[in-house]
Amino acid sequence: MTDPIRVTVWGENVHDQRDASVQKVYPDTMHETIAAGLRAKLGADVVVRTAWLQQPEHGLTDEVLAETDVLTWWGHAAHGDVDDAIVERVQRHVLSGMGLIALHSAHFSKIFIRLMGTTCSLDWRSEDDRELLWTVAAGHPIARGVPHPLVIEREEMYGELFDIPQPDELVFVSSFSGGEVFRSGCCYRRGQGRVFYFRPGDQEYPTYHQPEIQQIVANAVGWAAPTSPRQLPEVHHRKNPGWFQEA
Repeated sequence: MTDPIRVTVWGENVHDQRDASVQKVYPDTMHETIAAGLRAKLGADVVVRTAWLQQPEHGLTDEVLAETDVLTWWGHAAHGDVDDAIVERVQRHVLSGMGLIALHSAHFSKIFIRLMGTTCSLDWRSEDDRELLWTVAAGHPIARGVPHPLVIEREEMYGELFDIPQPDELVFVSSFSGGEVFRSGCCYRRGQGRVFYFRPGDQEYPTYHQPEIQQIVANAVGWAAPTSPRQLPEVHHRKNPGWFQEA
């Protein structure tokens, strides 16, 4: 029997407290809704906690991160309010093996930009677009059990060019009612850690209530979880042992 995956669901928690339209869609906050979806889909295979921006150290102390196998991140209105020291801390844990799932507008989060090394800019339009999420890597574990295509009736549009590095694996591509396309499910490896960017999830739409979206996030947690003990690579001075030289 394997130990449950330990997940920390991080939320910016700004729209959730400020905007009546978002409170109507997510009365329990977005991060609690995402956490509930993971519990529903993964059951005893996961232990989920939540953290948010307004907590001391944004809820991401070294102790919390050391006990986190996978961190999900949703942010939008307050990327600049995230302390750079916390970003560096999260990066260190990712490089040592913690998984990271960046959701929707987290493409502009400090941690995602730092890990990608690019601007992560894109085109966007928020006009109740119909999104079709197409699976382009059918054998990938993140695509397990996902309809092809997955229909999201109302969402914000993201369009290319998406200024990110070439993904190690591209799992999903979206098309929109305006004809735009977007790389919506991108896998990366950074150091010992795995990173997944997943596009859907604007705060004005009930996307995280949709069971198929919950399934993708749950699948991503399973994929991003570390498979070996976490440890940052170190520099060692290795003296010549002579074992490979002929006598």
